[in-house]
Amino acid sequence: MTFRALAIAAISLLSLGACVTAPSPSEVRAPQPLKPIEISRFYEGRWLEIGRLPLRLTDGCVAGATIYTEATPERVAVRDTCQVGTPQGKERAITGSGAIMDPGTNAKLRVRYLAGLITWDYWVLDRADDYRWFISADPTFDKLWIYTRDVPSPAELARLVDRARALGYDTTRLEFPETAPQ
Repeated sequence: MTFRALAIAAISLLSLGACVTAPSPSEVRAPQPLKPIEISRFYEGRWLEIGRLPLRLTDGCVAGATIYTEATPERVAVRDTCQVGTPQGKERAITGSGAIMDPGTNAKLRVRYLAGLITWDYWVLDRADDYRWFISADPTFDKLWIYTRDVPSPAELARLVDRARALGYDTTRLEFPETAPQ
């Protein structure tokens, strides 16, 4: 391996290390999840990403979605997808293995991507009683997502943004990427 190739590999690994977001307890600033999650209703099927705080990782991504598949009572397969540029653009996807961190409540999920090189914690801060929407964040208060089962009406979206604001998030920074037609 040449020095240049070794340097590129080292920089790549350091960059990936910067993406590891499983926080220490002192970094937890997000509100605690409000409702328990019924695994078979929540961690099954496709959720549409309706809103998000900006992330370099999702630059250029539209029509985002997360597909959950329950593997065991404590584990969930995760597939995050988006289309590049337009809803008809090339798919960008990453798969991960999620572990439920709070059995019984089931609202905190730690997902390991790329064979564990990247780890993110996702907390479901709030959800609809009928499981039509949820608001998710990381525990550090830096990331926020709004997901729904179907594309919401403008009034429904406004209510979800208001809910995220009530949880303490700066919703003026939210991005609303184009969604795929259903």
